[in-house]
Amino acid sequence: MATTGTPEAPSPTIAVVGLPNSGKSTVFNALTGLRQRTANYPGVTVEPSIGWIHRDGRSVALVDLPGVYSLTPRSEDERLAIAFLRGQLPGTAPPDRLLLVIDGTQLERGLVLVSWMAHLHLPTALVITMVDELTARGGVLEAEELERRLGIPVFTVVGRKGIGIAEVRRSALAGEPWGIPLVPFSPDTPVEERYRWARELASCVVRFPKADVVSERIDRVVLHPVWGLLIFGVVMFAFFQAIFTVAQPAMGALEAGIQWLQQQLEAIPPGIVRNFLAHGLLGGVGAVVVFLPQIMLLYFLLTVLEDTGYFARAAFLIDRLFGLVGLQGRAFIPLLGGFACAIPALLSTRVIPSWQERLTTMLIIPLMTCSARLPVYTLLIAATVPPVYIGGIVSVQALVLGGLYLLGAGTGLVMAWLLRHTLLRGGRTPFVLELPPYRIPAWRTVLGRAWSSGRAFVQSAGTTILVLSLLLWALTELPPVAAPAELPPLELQRLQLEGSFAGQLGHLLQPLFAPLGFDWKITLALLGSFAAREVFVSFMGQLYAVDVEAAESTLRDILAQSLPLPVALSVLVFYVYALQCISTMAVLRRESGSWRWVALAFAYTFTLAYSLSFLVYHGARWLLS
Repeated sequence: MATTGTPEAPSPTIAVVGLPNSGKSTVFNALTGLRQRTANYPGVTVEPSIGWIHRDGRSVALVDLPGVYSLTPRSEDERLAIAFLRGQLPGTAPPDRLLLVIDGTQLERGLVLVSWMAHLHLPTALVITMVDELTARGGVLEAEELERRLGIPVFTVVGRKGIGIAEVRRSALAGEPWGIPLVPFSPDTPVEERYRWARELASCVVRFPKADVVSERIDRVVLHPVWGLLIFGVVMFAFFQAIFTVAQPAMGALEAGIQWLQQQLEAIPPGIVRNFLAHGLLGGVGAVVVFLPQIMLLYFLLTVLEDTGYFARAAFLIDRLFGLVGLQGRAFIPLLGGFACAIPALLSTRVIPSWQERLTTMLIIPLMTCSARLPVYTLLIAATVPPVYIGGIVSVQALVLGGLYLLGAGTGLVMAWLLRHTLLRGGRTPFVLELPPYRIPAWRTVLGRAWSSGRAFVQSAGTTILVLSLLLWALTELPPVAAPAELPPLELQRLQLEGSFAGQLGHLLQPLFAPLGFDWKITLALLGSFAAREVFVSFMGQLYAVDVEAAESTLRDILAQSLPLPVALSVLVFYVYALQCISTMAVLRRESGSWRWVALAFAYTFTLAYSLSFLVYHGARWLLS
């Protein structure tokens, strides 16, 4: 669990529960100040998070649970939430109280959940969100009447604006008496009766609501079987175009800053200190930090598309395509998450009820282009693909970038079909998706996620990448190679690099990858990136820096001079497919329950990477000859 801190004494625990898309995590964030991803589709919160609220020496722990529909779990994340509420998770006790969050624009569905949660017999308070949207539709909610009928406190809030949050926080900290919801049901009461009761109660406390006409009108176009797919294509193209072009000014500024720092190092006499700073630090970590604007922009755009409600529509559109390969639209959510990071994507497969469908989704998530691949793609595309535009609008570089994303995703669907027809046969479960209304994103959340992703990227550059970069630098400096002193500095550096431990290791392993066109430097950078893909850029920055004067050229300039296009394409294809993330393999082992599935994922992705890189390299050489 993620925490905001640990109070000195045990605090009362309040579980925050609600339907998916109810605004539950937004309320949790507002109450605790803990930044956390929110989205408009089921299953985003796949693990509990915990935070504290403090005032006047009092503390209360809030636990944000995955979205649930009833006390009968249908997926892994629901099972986790229900187990926590019943005190059945190892090392946990049932919560002391329950903060139940429901959407005011879908009050009937929320009240059905109230009828289920009442059977836990926990002191409960009800938080009703989206009251601003309800009001905008002409609806009036009589919260006091609902409070009287249910016998529990009822709070109305607008979570992303902070309206009503102070009252909820005060009640939680003051330990005000909450009650058990008054519902006329036993645990085995049929669902139909619960809906009938919820419908009658909702009609008594909500007056004159209007239909969400705007969302309905937009959906007639966005969900159209033809126009909807065209719109989806345009949105995805704009997404990739923005990633490659919008971030360029900020990336150029960072490149210029690092280049300026390298120029200042010329004042230091040649030797081990200068080599360490120029090659070990700036040549390694600096080469990766340049891509920070793209990483932040990627997460910014993903969050905008999630929070507006568009990705839920995309899942609906993709369901038919997924059905052809044996998956359902719900798999779109984890696969989409794989474009940011495979680790939370693997965790979010818990929303898929069928084990065969869930495992299939987990096995193809590594083929989705995660953000760690983006620096590799951008570096090689910018260095080897001409920066030209088709019709003055469409960037060829952006088309290549989008093509790499589509190549991975398309191959993933093919692999899903193969798995569902061989190792993981089984029926396809029905897909039910509730479409949230279109909303203006909470810009604080959007910017917060972009900032946190950038911070995580910098932390990675300052830890894993820094350590590996310094290790490589040490391997390039040892053992010292004897050379005539009259040789020019660049010739001395090349001679040292060739004779170092790094050079010897690269030359030893290079024959394995020679059929793909990789030289010993690319081979060494490739092997280092199996710890973390971004390390490839760091290693390339160090290994190729001796080819030209580093203070006068960026890594992109160096590769533009020394890297043939067929080799660049071969490396790009290898990175589309290869599973190069130890953390991803560890999480896949935990979620699948067996190392054999990890071995299968590694074996098939490496086979694809090697064989297709071979074909691309030799095909490109033939075409360009």
